[in-house]
Amino acid sequence: MKPFTYALALGLAAAQLVLPARAADITGAGATFPFPVYSKWAEAYRKETGMGLNYQSIGSGGGIKQIQAKTVDFGATDAPLKGAALEKDGLVQFPTVMGGVVTVVNIAGLEPGKLKLTGEVIADIYAGKITKWSDPKIAQLNDGLKLPDATITPVYRSDASGTTNIFTTYLSQASEGWKKEYGAATTISWPAGQGGKGNEGVTASVKQVPNAIGYVESAYAKQNKLSYALIQNKAGKFPQPDDKAFQAAAASADWKAAPGFGISLTNQAGDDAWPITAATFILVHKEAADAAKSAEVLKFFDWAYKNGDKMATELDYVPLPDNVVAQIHEEWKNVKGKDGKPVLGM
Repeated sequence: MKPFTYALALGLAAAQLVLPARAADITGAGATFPFPVYSKWAEAYRKETGMGLNYQSIGSGGGIKQIQAKTVDFGATDAPLKGAALEKDGLVQFPTVMGGVVTVVNIAGLEPGKLKLTGEVIADIYAGKITKWSDPKIAQLNDGLKLPDATITPVYRSDASGTTNIFTTYLSQASEGWKKEYGAATTISWPAGQGGKGNEGVTASVKQVPNAIGYVESAYAKQNKLSYALIQNKAGKFPQPDDKAFQAAAASADWKAAPGFGISLTNQAGDDAWPITAATFILVHKEAADAAKSAEVLKFFDWAYKNGDKMATELDYVPLPDNVVAQIHEEWKNVKGKDGKPVLGM
């Protein structure tokens, strides 16, 4: 088993805190979107309980494959599985936190939050239809802002990515042309730009390539001090991408509307709502091969719901409301050992 690697500084300047792994440590793999907060939680949880977490930040597609293959104790995905897929693979799915996807740019001298974009314009950039920062459609949104007559390099995820699914779901809602040509998925046949693996890889590429644009979970932008664009929401406003805006997007969410809490939070109504908001999810097997290990997974996330809110908000993630956590506890009763009893008594 690999040691747990804590890389909070992410991207090119990744810092590592390597802790010795033990046979009893819980293992997980998947989404890079929540990696910063899972790292924070894991470090605090180990100090408090002695139980470690070995989490591989490999992308949602990889996390789904690993939990299906039963090579990890839990999988993590930003693209929630549909009810039929959960049933087929015998999985229980539940959310952990909410966050936002932001567009980050590398334009010399541009301060964070000064550039304004719409979903339609972002879609045209990634479709290769807008190729210069001096394009009239961008200039119209940014009266008085000096932008270079430079070629835009779109940076996208090269791996199967829940972040890509969130981003392209939004683009499909904002642009009919994008919806028809490319749609929403964890992998896209991108017509322009260059790829990076994980949120970490996109962050690194945007930092390296002048005049690049990329999409990452907001914590990556914050920690790497990347310049980000404001995106026009459904109400026509340009909110700041912070926990308040992510919370506003989730304010009227009906978590019971889809199996496994798999709802979409993109392009929600409200003046303060960030348009690319999403939840991130955990996958565990209904019938636990190792009941004790499955119980440890649920104990870790139960601890996070009770003790991890401050750590999450410091990274601009949004903790789940108490009523949703109560619904998750009910869902956990479906995770059972071979004796047919719930692995974790609530």
